[in-house]
Amino acid sequence: MKRGLHSIHTRLFLLFLFCMLGLLLIVSALYYKRTTDQLHQKIGEIAQKNFSQTMDLFDLLLKGYDSLTKSLNGNPDLQRLLQAPPTQDSALRMINERTITNLIGAIYYSREDTIGIHVVANSGAIYSYGNSMSVIDPGFANSSWYRSIRESSGEMVWLGVKEHSIIDQAEKRPVFAFGRPLYDLHEHRPIGIVLIETDPKPILSGLANLSLSPRSEVYILSKAKQVMAVSAQTPKELSVADNWSDALGDGEVRVDPQAGRLIVASKPSMADWQVVSSTPDADLNVEQDQMKRFLLLVISVLVVVSTALATFVSRTISSPLKRLIQQMRQVERGNFRGLLHVKSYEEINILVASFNQMVNRMDELIERVKAVSISEKNAQLLALQSQVNPHFLYNTLDMIYWMLDEKGNERLGKVVLSLSHMFRYSSHWEGSSEVRLRDELEQIRDYLTIIEARLEGRVSVEMDVDPAWEHIRLPKMTLQPVIENAVKHGLERLDRPGVLRVCAKADDRQLRLYVEDNGGGMEPHVLDRLRRSLGTNAMPMGEATAAVEAGEARRGGIGLQNVHRRLGLMFGEAYGLQIDSSPGTGTTVTISMPLPGEGGTEA
Repeated sequence: MKRGLHSIHTRLFLLFLFCMLGLLLIVSALYYKRTTDQLHQKIGEIAQKNFSQTMDLFDLLLKGYDSLTKSLNGNPDLQRLLQAPPTQDSALRMINERTITNLIGAIYYSREDTIGIHVVANSGAIYSYGNSMSVIDPGFANSSWYRSIRESSGEMVWLGVKEHSIIDQAEKRPVFAFGRPLYDLHEHRPIGIVLIETDPKPILSGLANLSLSPRSEVYILSKAKQVMAVSAQTPKELSVADNWSDALGDGEVRVDPQAGRLIVASKPSMADWQVVSSTPDADLNVEQDQMKRFLLLVISVLVVVSTALATFVSRTISSPLKRLIQQMRQVERGNFRGLLHVKSYEEINILVASFNQMVNRMDELIERVKAVSISEKNAQLLALQSQVNPHFLYNTLDMIYWMLDEKGNERLGKVVLSLSHMFRYSSHWEGSSEVRLRDELEQIRDYLTIIEARLEGRVSVEMDVDPAWEHIRLPKMTLQPVIENAVKHGLERLDRPGVLRVCAKADDRQLRLYVEDNGGGMEPHVLDRLRRSLGTNAMPMGEATAAVEAGEARRGGIGLQNVHRRLGLMFGEAYGLQIDSSPGTGTTVTISMPLPGEGGTEA
């Protein structure tokens, strides 16, 4: 056998190889995804724990700073001296300044991380304790930090970590600045502000503790989304700070995996901050990359093993089949005496045994097929001979029409011509069973010509169909069974003039054909039975027989079911027949179908 892509050996080899590789890749992908999810979950849990602990440390630190400012605000001597009117006595003024400085100094030495304490009275007097060479910024009153403290209603204003003092021009060390307004405790009116600057190391060390990798960005955002502090390794140009706007509750920790980064954020309860950590996924996936390399090595080994296994399995299956194919070629040449002996899988052994049995009976089967073929051809010839040529019949009807026309019997000629047209229309079913509404109406006119002649003027016909709808396509022989039922069961037995009306109405979605008669109508239970037969597309044989015997199925339910079923198959279950009738008044059959563009087709 020629080796190639279409050989059974190659096909089996590729099939087994792809199946094993596909299974291997699926298992590896699922394992990799599961491990990655667990790793990310572990990192998220670690980040949540670190943030919770750091927020607790921040709250403890900020509570101490808050108590520091409250101790100044609650000192009665400081409040009295800050509100004292200006005096011309230089000695008294010096004593007051020394007293205020001593009070501030006592607060200054209560904490080791305090860099400077500055009290600004409403009178403009400034009292500072910290750097012995303090140089107060003369334009501090116009600075944003001073306005934010003055505008505060008494709450602490956290100004964040600054590169140097924001009021002392001689202090170049980094500071963590905060302040609050000082109020008269009796009259609750502002008497000045206090600005405290401390060592930012506790804040920065807390931010450094939140770094998940060397490239993590950790920073503090104010309520106005301004950066108040960043960790030592965080670049000044932040990549996430401007886009982070999620609101957080006090103490809440949120882990938000974003595109290419892991965002972790929390909020301490003592300040309206948002502490945000942003870490690139590449730094988080170091262990994942190691696992990926290990998986690639394992997959490479398994691919080699899979290839060897696929080769072995394909050969064990293809070799017996190749021998079977060689023996079959001998049979093609007419050699029916060769027998094949193979020891392989059970299924292949059964196949070989069946082949040997088939070869032994080949002559008998060939003769039997020949005999059956001859019998079928004879049956087809007999069937063709027994068929009546429909063209012969309607050509004969046309001949009778012309003979009647020559004799002047125009009325009977029209009946014969209409019958010829009806027979030609109903017997031509080649190709599609769909016709235009125009063709159906022409066939109905021929049918009604015969009916009017047969009933001798007892039935009049009214047709009102807009020519615009005559191009609509519908199943062949849709109108004729409905009109035949109306004439046979509704109008033929009337003792008064009968009227049959065919009209069409359309809305935006569908076209409705109405076949109305003023016949005897149907009783409610008969109408209900007929409607149920249309709804289920089949009337049980027992019910149909009982209805016929009782005269209840005189509306020809079987023909209507056929029309209803064909409309449903062509247009959908939403379309078909609907029957309305009342005793003594008449019956209306509505045929609904979609307009072109709503499921219909145009000619």
